[in-house]
Amino acid sequence: METAEIQQKINDTIVKSLGVKPEELKPEGKLYDSLGVDSTEMVEVVIALSKAFDTQISAKEVTKLNSINEIVSIIRSKLS
Repeated sequence: METAEIQQKINDTIVKSLGVKPEELKPEGKLYDSLGVDSTEMVEVVIALSKAFDTQISAKEVTKLNSINEIVSIIRSKLS
Protein backbone atom coordinates (compact mmCIF):
# COMPACT_ATOMS: atom_id res chain seq x y z
CA MET A 1 0.00 0.00 0.00
CA GLU A 2 1.39 3.40 -0.98
CA THR A 3 1.94 6.18 1.55
CA ALA A 4 -0.73 8.36 -0.10
CA GLU A 5 -3.25 5.50 0.15
CA ILE A 6 -2.39 4.95 3.82
CA GLN A 7 -2.77 8.66 4.57
CA GLN A 8 -6.12 8.84 2.78
CA LYS A 9 -7.41 5.82 4.68
CA ILE A 10 -6.22 7.35 7.99
CA ASN A 11 -7.89 10.66 7.10
CA ASP A 12 -11.15 8.90 6.20
CA THR A 13 -11.04 6.89 9.43
CA ILE A 14 -10.42 9.97 11.59
CA VAL A 15 -13.16 11.95 9.83
CA LYS A 16 -15.62 9.10 10.37
CA SER A 17 -14.55 8.41 13.99
CA LEU A 18 -14.50 12.00 15.20
CA GLY A 19 -17.13 13.56 12.96
CA VAL A 20 -14.74 16.28 11.77
CA LYS A 21 -14.52 17.79 8.31
CA PRO A 22 -11.70 16.55 6.04
CA GLU A 23 -10.37 20.09 5.65
CA GLU A 24 -9.82 20.27 9.43
CA LEU A 25 -7.13 17.59 9.20
CA LYS A 26 -3.57 18.88 9.06
CA PRO A 27 -0.93 16.22 8.25
CA GLU A 28 1.69 17.85 10.46
CA GLY A 29 -0.64 18.99 13.27
CA LYS A 30 -0.88 17.02 16.49
CA LEU A 31 -4.38 15.58 16.88
CA TYR A 32 -4.77 17.18 20.30
CA ASP A 33 -3.69 20.64 19.13
CA SER A 34 -5.40 20.73 15.74
CA LEU A 35 -8.63 18.86 16.57
CA GLY A 36 -8.83 18.95 20.36
CA VAL A 37 -8.92 15.15 20.56
CA ASP A 38 -9.30 13.82 24.10
CA SER A 39 -8.21 10.43 25.39
CA THR A 40 -11.64 8.80 24.96
CA GLU A 41 -11.84 9.92 21.34
CA MET A 42 -8.29 8.72 20.79
CA VAL A 43 -9.23 5.20 21.91
CA GLU A 44 -12.04 5.25 19.33
CA VAL A 45 -9.59 6.39 16.64
CA VAL A 46 -7.08 3.66 17.55
CA ILE A 47 -9.79 0.97 17.41
CA ALA A 48 -11.06 2.30 14.07
CA LEU A 49 -7.53 2.40 12.63
CA SER A 50 -6.86 -1.16 13.83
CA LYS A 51 -10.00 -2.33 12.02
CA ALA A 52 -9.35 -0.25 8.89
CA PHE A 53 -5.83 -1.63 8.47
CA ASP A 54 -6.52 -5.07 9.96
CA THR A 55 -3.56 -4.81 12.32
CA GLN A 56 -2.98 -4.42 16.04
CA ILE A 57 -2.36 -0.83 17.09
CA SER A 58 -2.07 0.04 20.74
CA ALA A 59 -3.11 3.28 22.38
CA LYS A 60 0.51 3.68 23.49
CA GLU A 61 1.71 3.65 19.88
CA VAL A 62 -0.79 6.19 18.59
CA THR A 63 -1.71 9.02 20.95
CA LYS A 64 -3.42 12.38 20.73
CA LEU A 65 0.08 13.89 20.59
CA ASN A 66 0.76 12.21 17.22
CA SER A 67 0.32 13.98 13.92
CA ILE A 68 -1.29 12.27 10.95
CA ASN A 69 2.16 12.06 9.34
CA GLU A 70 3.45 10.20 12.41
CA ILE A 71 0.47 7.84 12.33
CA VAL A 72 1.18 7.13 8.64
CA SER A 73 4.75 6.12 9.59
CA ILE A 74 3.56 3.88 12.43
CA ILE A 75 1.01 2.10 10.25
CA ARG A 76 3.37 1.82 7.29
CA SER A 77 5.92 0.07 9.54
CA LYS A 78 3.25 -2.38 10.73
CA LEU A 79 2.16 -3.19 7.18
CA SER A 80 5.66 -3.90 5.89
